[in-house]
Amino acid sequence: MEEFKSGFVTLVGRTNVGKSTLLNSLAKEKVAITANKVQTTRTAIKAILNDEKYQIIVTDTPGIHRPKTKLGETMVDTAFTMFSEVDVILFLIEATSDEIGRGDRRILDKIIESKKPCILVINKIDLVQKDKLLNLISLYSKEYDFKAVVPISASKDDGTEVIVNELVKLLPVGPKYYADDEYTDQTMRQIAEEIIREKALKLLDDEVPHGIYVEVESFKDRVTTKGQDIYDIDATIYCLRESHKGIIIGKGGNLLKRIASYARQDLEKMLDTKVNLKVWVKVKEDWLEKDNIVNKFKLK
Repeated sequence: MEEFKSGFVTLVGRTNVGKSTLLNSLAKEKVAITANKVQTTRTAIKAILNDEKYQIIVTDTPGIHRPKTKLGETMVDTAFTMFSEVDVILFLIEATSDEIGRGDRRILDKIIESKKPCILVINKIDLVQKDKLLNLISLYSKEYDFKAVVPISASKDDGTEVIVNELVKLLPVGPKYYADDEYTDQTMRQIAEEIIREKALKLLDDEVPHGIYVEVESFKDRVTTKGQDIYDIDATIYCLRESHKGIIIGKGGNLLKRIASYARQDLEKMLDTKVNLKVWVKVKEDWLEKDNIVNKFKLK
């Protein structure tokens, strides 16, 4: 009988290379928010891949960037701290790269230092010619003895099965760490916070999203007088400036209504029931530098 494999994997890469999209593709569930904005992921988010032959716990980490705030420093520390705690590293780069850039070099140096088994995953292969891809593979293969190199298109869900197969080869024989029906370690409250932030990221101007975070104050289920299940969720979007508050709310409250409406639709799909979502906006200046808030994003 084939022995059961299990273990821990970290997914690392620069900001905006498609880590969250890949995580969702691997999990076949929405566990990480996605947006065409840098630093979308702020903390380590786990996806649990279950099969009769394996259980793989993949952690999406914040994108590597040059930090300018305490939050930024915490995000980068979280990404690199994971290296010492996993069995395998998934290093995600973009196929459109012509060279090993500064950010990728920093990650590569940390991987070399860790001496951990690593799979190089090259994303967005649909955007380049084959010869460019081969040059990139050659360039990286000279730097480290990768256990496998897997070209993929995360947005098209192309190549993810190959990643799973390569991971199973590298993982040790081990137990199940989570129940078969679990696909993430996040609470429903945390997922709701992230979904609201995702909608805000997608609808807001570029200068505002980096300065927001979301807190769900209340998350309760009840039965209506008509016998229908419903969740009452109260949340607050915090921003850095009064001017940002006005932008988030929008003229006549229009933008905030759209954020809440799109978030509610996602939450109803996820919870498979009606949701009554109320969202407020408050100013909390300099929260990016406040330990009591930034500590929320530290690796637990």
